[in-house]
Amino acid sequence: MSDIDFQDYKGKYNDLYTEFTQNKDNNNNPEIENIQDDVVFEIELIKQVEVNIDYILLIVAKYKNENKDKPTIIEYVRKLINAGIELRSKRELIENFINQMNTSETDIQEEFYKYVREEKEKDLSILIKEENLKEKETKEFISSCFEYGEIITSGSDIDKILPSISRFSKQGNKIEKKQIVVEKLQSFFEKYSGLV
Repeated sequence: MSDIDFQDYKGKYNDLYTEFTQNKDNNNNPEIENIQDDVVFEIELIKQVEVNIDYILLIVAKYKNENKDKPTIIEYVRKLINAGIELRSKRELIENFINQMNTSETDIQEEFYKYVREEKEKDLSILIKEENLKEKETKEFISSCFEYGEIITSGSDIDKILPSISRFSKQGNKIEKKQIVVEKLQSFFEKYSGLV
């Protein structure tokens, strides 16, 4: 079996795993027999051969040196990403980097991490503006979350970044706002964790 076929099968396996585990949580109909508990997914085996960002960047550099076109590179990289679990939240970021990559760049890895830093700042600014968050506090909060390796939702730190909301506001209550912000911060964190 070729490497590309193997990555393809791993990607399909991970898609099925995600689909079954999400449906398991959402399927509350007692009349439907649930056989999902009988299906064992050996994700630990897949994780042993997990593709990381450094490997993907090596592949991109190799394909670039072989003068492959960007769609070919993206197609192969997409298969590598789908074959793993960790990089799925970073797929759009990686694909956008490849699309904007220029052929004269010599150090792909250096250019990628520069691109990631720029995109992180851009995305964070957009998030702050969209949710009307306090800029300085949000940047400090995100920085500490990357240091700890997770979004910290307990305690008062998350409340410090939220805008003041009147009890009579049409924007909804503070709990709803907090939940929306936490979800967006979590997506942001997953996209950039391990890369910055």
